[in-house]
Amino acid sequence: MTRKPTPVVLIAVLAVAAACAGNGTDTLTPGEAEATAREAYVWGFPMVMNYKTLYNYAIDTSSPDYKGPFNQVSCEARLFTPDDRAVVTPNSDTPYCMFWLDLRAEPQVLTVPEMEPERFYHFQLIDLYTHNFAYVGTLTTGNDAGSFLLAGPGWDGEKPEGIDRTIRSETDFMFVVVRTQLFGENDLARVEEIQAAYELQPLSGLLGTEAPPAPPTPDFPTWQEGAQFDERFFGYLDFMMSLLGEPSPGKEERWQRLGRLGSGTEGDFDFAALTPEIQQAMRTGREAGFADIEAFVASHSEDPLMSGKIFGTREFLAESAMDFQLENADLLRAVAAHTGLYGNSAAEAIYPAFFVDAAGEPLDAAANRYVITFPEGELPPARSFWSLTMYDGKTQLFIDNPIDRSLLNSTKVDDFRMDDDGSLTLLIQAEAPEEEWQSNWLPAPDGPFYLVMRLYGPEDEALDGSWTPPPVVRAE
Repeated sequence: MTRKPTPVVLIAVLAVAAACAGNGTDTLTPGEAEATAREAYVWGFPMVMNYKTLYNYAIDTSSPDYKGPFNQVSCEARLFTPDDRAVVTPNSDTPYCMFWLDLRAEPQVLTVPEMEPERFYHFQLIDLYTHNFAYVGTLTTGNDAGSFLLAGPGWDGEKPEGIDRTIRSETDFMFVVVRTQLFGENDLARVEEIQAAYELQPLSGLLGTEAPPAPPTPDFPTWQEGAQFDERFFGYLDFMMSLLGEPSPGKEERWQRLGRLGSGTEGDFDFAALTPEIQQAMRTGREAGFADIEAFVASHSEDPLMSGKIFGTREFLAESAMDFQLENADLLRAVAAHTGLYGNSAAEAIYPAFFVDAAGEPLDAAANRYVITFPEGELPPARSFWSLTMYDGKTQLFIDNPIDRSLLNSTKVDDFRMDDDGSLTLLIQAEAPEEEWQSNWLPAPDGPFYLVMRLYGPEDEALDGSWTPPPVVRAE
């Protein structure tokens, strides 16, 4: 893989070369390597998880998760099942379109059809860092038809006539997640019709001009599952840095530190070429970085509105990090990637999550049955719709169950059995309840699990915390 280093990276390369010229080895100490690796793991974990998706969705044509090549819309008028394993904590409320864009040669033009006023949809635009840098859809651009120019950081052209808005990505490669609301199984044909009307074309195609020459195809490394949790991580991070090309403003020193390890420099990163002491230091640093992620998750597991604080734009996450008294947003991005990659920004959707019951004990359907009760008139405040979804605590995926049900949502409110006082009680357990309560049953695995509530178009009271979801309570 050939790269042209940026000036900052070149400085790092020269620094390494100078050190080697002095005594044959780099002056980097194991302690420095461990600290750098720890920082790099937290910063880079979201990007490496992003690469896992990129490789499976756009590069590996033999992958069961393959969607299609770059710059091609890929949609499925179906809901996710336990067989979908590429993305943890997936959504099964809205049929997806998912595709990757390569904006190096020229921008792409996205065209969306007019949508029914009551139907929620959006295009979530995600850069290589995993920032949700923009949206197109019901809550941002409305349900009218429109065309949008998606441009990379180096494009310096002007917005063509007929384009409603230019949306610029911070990175040349970007991921798009499209969610289109489904009003029950009988609505699948209509959703498929809507998805077919989502169009993407290069700017040159819109203008009728000659397409610019295609840039060289990167040498995408084969994804090896599990690499995100061992020393192979650093090779994938090195590759992602090559796609970024240069550090974001203010992050030049980090690239220089990584350059001393050989990451982010010209050529491929070679872990085996490092001394045994530095290798072990990097393993220790990676372990410490992952421990930092898990510690943050554990310390905030009882905050049902945490999702609204860890997904968003670069600017939003910087502000959110300050609220947590963090120096930067790296840990927030890493936690987001670990617990629910590609979650939405709060204005679009929030995800109150349940990892423990009302007594603070981990949720385990092998030992307990649970309920969630909404008092009369206090259903989740969402302008579009809400849902409650079950996930296996070990795999972070959907579970197989006898009624093929992964969630309960507001489109089924009329089917639920209401309590005598007008409240709504949802049953969360492994075994089937009595027949009259089947409509309210959310099947759980015979073991650990967690729940995620989704509010699409959350009302202000859900965003400011004046409304919080009821707790998960052990059933008597």
